[in-house]
Amino acid sequence: MNYKYITLLPLCFVLLTGGAFAGNPDRQGEEGAKQLLINPWARSAGLHSMNTSMVSGTDALFLNVAGVARINKTQIQIGHTRYLDGADIGVNALALAQKVGKGGAFGISLVALDLGDFDLTTTETSEGSGATYSPSYFNLGISYSHLFPNHVSVGIMAKFVNEGIPNAGARAMAIDAGVQYVTGAKDNFKFGISLRNIGGKMRFTGEGLSTSNDGNNEVFDYPITYYQRSAEYELPSQLNIGASYDWLLGRTGRLTLMGNFTSNAFSRDQLGGGLEFALRQNFALRLGYKMEFEAPQGSTQASLDNGISAGLTVALPLRKGTENRLSLDYGYRYTSVFNGIHNLGVRIDM
Repeated sequence: MNYKYITLLPLCFVLLTGGAFAGNPDRQGEEGAKQLLINPWARSAGLHSMNTSMVSGTDALFLNVAGVARINKTQIQIGHTRYLDGADIGVNALALAQKVGKGGAFGISLVALDLGDFDLTTTETSEGSGATYSPSYFNLGISYSHLFPNHVSVGIMAKFVNEGIPNAGARAMAIDAGVQYVTGAKDNFKFGISLRNIGGKMRFTGEGLSTSNDGNNEVFDYPITYYQRSAEYELPSQLNIGASYDWLLGRTGRLTLMGNFTSNAFSRDQLGGGLEFALRQNFALRLGYKMEFEAPQGSTQASLDNGISAGLTVALPLRKGTENRLSLDYGYRYTSVFNGIHNLGVRIDM
C-alpha cells in the first residue's frame, strides 16, 4: 500500500459520513439502547469523552476503536460506574486489548448494566407476586485496529446489543469505525474521527408480549394466544470529530489541550474542550466541559451528557525497567439531577 494516500483517510471519512449526521432535536427520544452512550471507562469519562483524537487501548473500545492499536502489547481493564449516584444504577465493564503482528491489535469488551431487582407483577398479581427479576442489558464488542508506519490508525468494531427481561427481549448488531492521525515535530498534534452505533433496528419479542382469550367461538371453547407486535426503535448513532495538541514540559511533563464535536442522529449536537496534565505515565489530572447546542445548561431540555467533568490517574510500575504497570483511574461528571456520575477503573499494561 502507498502510505501517502492513508493521510487522506480522515478527510474521506468526513466527506462520506458528515452529510449523514446532524443534530436533530425533533427526533429526540425516538431511539433506544441508550446504554450504548454511557462511557464505562474512567480516563475518557473524566474528559467527558472528548479525547476522540488521542484515546488509546481499551478506553478506545468505547470512543474511537482506531486507538486500540496504540498499546505496547497487552492491556486489561475493569471498570465500574455509579450512574446517577443515588439512583442505584451500576455499569460494569471488562476489556482486553492484545497486539498482533507488526501494527495490528484485537480488542474485546463486555459492558453490562446493573439495574437492581424489580417486583414481578402480572395481571392477576398487580400488587406483586413476591418474586423478583433483574433486567439484562449488555453489549459485547469485538474489534480490530491497525497502526500504519506513518502514524495513521484505523479500526472497526462489531457489537452485539442485548436488552431483556425473563419473558421478552430485543437484540441487534452494530458497527463502530474510527480513524486517528498523529503528526507534528514531536507527534504532538492528533486528529480523530469515530462513527458509533450504526446498526439495525431493535424490537422486543417474546412470551411477555402474548395474550390469550377463549377464541370468541360459540361452538368450541378453546384458548387462542395472540402475540402483540412491539414498535421498532433505532440505535443512538453518533459521529465524533476531535483534535488535540500536546505541550511537552521538560522531560517528564505534558499538557494537552483538546476539543471535540459530537453529532447525534437523535438529539442535539454537542461541543466541548478539555485539558490533561500528565507526568510520564505515572500521574494524570483531567478537566473537561461539554455543552449542548440550543439547550440551556441544567435545564430539563438538555441531556445529562453535559457540564463539567474531572478525572485522576495514578499508575505504579509492576516491574523495574519494563512498561508493565498497574493504573487506578477515577472520573466524575456533573449532572443536574442526582449526585453525578462516578467512574472507577483498574488497568494493567503488560
